[in-house]
Amino acid sequence: MSTRRRFIAGAVCPQCKLSDKIVVDLDSDRRECVACGFSEARPEAGSSELPTRVTRPAARRVETPASPVRLIDPNDD
Repeated sequence: MSTRRRFIAGAVCPQCKLSDKIVVDLDSDRRECVACGFSEARPEAGSSELPTRVTRPAARRVETPASPVRLIDPNDD
């Protein structure tokens, strides 16, 4: 079984200071740097962070289903 991981855009690794190298494992809620191997558990939602639509645990686990898009040429008769 493969792990479900997502890159966090704009995140900076606290150890190597590289940006856009942090992934979050959606199953275990651990974050990891793919460049240097830094790893830690994500902070609890009850920390000093203000509640927003993206900090709720349920909001982080929702997968948006893909849907097809059909392009129509307005000049095609």
